Amino acid sequence: MSENNEIQTQIADTVQLLRKKLGMRDKTLTASVRKAKRQLPRRIYKQAMLLANSEQMAAHPKLRLVLDTPKLVRASEEVQAHLGGINRADRRMGRFLGMLGGLAFNLLALLALLLVVLWWQGLI
Repeated sequence: MSENNEIQTQIADTVQLLRKKLGMRDKTLTASVRKAKRQLPRRIYKQAMLLANSEQMAAHPKLRLVLDTPKLVRASEEVQAHLGGINRADRRMGRFLGMLGGLAFNLLALLALLLVVLWWQGLI
């Protein structure tokens, strides 16, 4: 009986981690995982979808007995371990530095193009 309730708590914890770490606002795990698909590695996404597909069955008392509980517990631990390792500040800084890198490259390319045009016109 405790294993059955454990699945529901694992699913609820996973939804909370998705809200906290990735900013998903959906109430169900299925909707949250589908929206977070691009932000998750393929292996983690598959494990999360395994959990999401069993979410409705876990809520039903008789269908809950059919679930492969050890497999679902391993899947939820793997997803939660991945989500727990996400650092939002580091991701934000990485996005900002990526944008600055692209901007710097574009400015250098524009400067090089300007120098080539000036040399071509004989102004240098």
